[in-house]
Amino acid sequence: MAKAKEINAQIKSVKNTRKITKAMEMVAASKMRRAQERMAASRPYADKIREVLAHVAQAHPEYQHPFLAERPRKRVGFLLVSSDRGLCGALNVNVLRIVVQQMHDLQSQGVEVQVAAIGNKGVGFLRRHGAHLSAELTGIGDRPGLADMVGPIRVMTDAYRNGEIDALYLISSRFINTMLQRATLEQVLPVKKPEEKTVVTGERWDYIYEPEARPVLDHLLQRYVESVIYQAVVEHLACEQSARMVAMKNASDNAKRLVGELQLAYNKARQAAITQEIAEISAGAAAV
Repeated sequence: MAKAKEINAQIKSVKNTRKITKAMEMVAASKMRRAQERMAASRPYADKIREVLAHVAQAHPEYQHPFLAERPRKRVGFLLVSSDRGLCGALNVNVLRIVVQQMHDLQSQGVEVQVAAIGNKGVGFLRRHGAHLSAELTGIGDRPGLADMVGPIRVMTDAYRNGEIDALYLISSRFINTMLQRATLEQVLPVKKPEEKTVVTGERWDYIYEPEARPVLDHLLQRYVESVIYQAVVEHLACEQSARMVAMKNASDNAKRLVGELQLAYNKARQAAITQEIAEISAGAAAV
């Protein structure tokens, strides 16, 4: 009967675990909806600033902003976006795999690499692998603001301005749908000029600048970089909650299946113990 008692204890333990994973699944589903709303709310600003940048960049080709200038890439920077917590499937593993592969490829070519990380998982991983961390940010929470991310953004953009890096790439997760999140590598600096989609043939126009075009473009390109990174962080949070909801659902389903298997094993063990007791009683009666 000792074996049956052990199996019964396992059943209780798995049931308690299933209660936890079920609760985490419901919490993740609630947070996912809010994260998707924030992601959708930030898209109009990102789209509009891309449109304005397209107008300004085409209107003033004679002013070559540093963020638009291509140069030989001897030093490259990466900004890695990860989550602060785990239990979200392979979401963090996928982005970490990209940054490791890129660092290995570039270092084998003699290119220096600097990395800034947002998220505890990425920071911990890069520290363990001895990467050069220029900036780090953890504990951004479920409702981050742009002001929370200014530090790493300014560190990497200033490094580009000062010639410490020749290109900056953003590694994060892109939200496709609830069941699919894709790790992506995006070039942030130098900025690729967006294509103007609203140009009328034969028509030329321009903005009126105060005080002049140069400071406007300087400010606009900085805001453009910030909006791209902020959008990536918000989108990664939506991916995190979606991946956690799916992972906890799978864990709950597996726990339910395991309870069924253990219950069957418990019934067999209990029946075997009862049969053995009956056999022992019958043998004793026969001996008397």
